[in-house]
Amino acid sequence: MDAFIISEIIVNYDEMTPDIEDESRCGEDESLDSFLTERQIKVLQMRLSGLSQQEVAMRLGTTRSNISILEKRAHQNIDRAARTLQQWMMLRAPISFHARAGTDVFELPKGIFAEADKKGIRLPITSLDIVVQLRRRAPRLFKKRALERDALIFVTEEGEVLVEGISEEL
Repeated sequence: MDAFIISEIIVNYDEMTPDIEDESRCGEDESLDSFLTERQIKVLQMRLSGLSQQEVAMRLGTTRSNISILEKRAHQNIDRAARTLQQWMMLRAPISFHARAGTDVFELPKGIFAEADKKGIRLPITSLDIVVQLRRRAPRLFKKRALERDALIFVTEEGEVLVEGISEEL
């Protein structure tokens, strides 16, 4: 998921923990429309530009350990935002299909199109598009061509496929 889209859609995460060494300044420069603090964004930008954690620490006048923690928390916040966005999209997806373990990946589009037909929705995608999206979004759910466990498959009217594996404990 694109971090920009996530930060635009999700607002004000209540449980975001303050940065080490930044607690006294917490809230001064933080953007309330993002999961990331400005300091986390600065650290990620520097790291993405190729700087090591030690180099970032020297430029920001802090320790490598603090940069490591800032970076780790930033990635945790990004992952949490991505999961939240996916859950929101699943809630809004008009088509849902419960696929059983053992189902061949090439049989799944048939079930998805049947669910779309029941709701009078014409999907702008082909069977191959569905298979490709399933394999990309949930590669661990498949062993060769078959689902290893039950899964819930959601499809938006635009044809985006979202997958959620169902744990065996349920």
